[in-house]
Amino acid sequence: QVQLVESGGGLVQAGGSLRLSCAASGRTFSRYAAGWFRQAPGKEREFVAAISWTGSNTYYADSVRGRFTISRDSAKNTVYLQMNSLKPEDTAVYMCAVVRTPRTPAIIREDEYDYWGQGTQVTVSS
Repeated sequence: QVQLVESGGGLVQAGGSLRLSCAASGRTFSRYAAGWFRQAPGKEREFVAAISWTGSNTYYADSVRGRFTISRDSAKNTVYLQMNSLKPEDTAVYMCAVVRTPRTPAIIREDEYDYWGQGTQVTVSS
């Protein structure tokens, strides 16, 4: 079993930056692909970014490409999401997720993830 805990959310003005962290415990997840998703009030959860188990491949939603960067530090069992040039439409609860299958590439599909964190709130004011 893997436990994921997100942190780093908060309130920021438009144009500002935040860095989210997702710390894993219960299993070393350096061999597993990970991703970030978000859910705004009244909307469905949507894909934000994904990273392969090696960290060499990444994918981004069109809405965040060029502004957000996903990365991982296997030694710290942590995945990050650096968010720059934030917009009010980025306001949401951000959740990290990890797959169960080892040595996987970056995964976009939500239903392919096995473990989920509780999320951290990001609020961007205009």
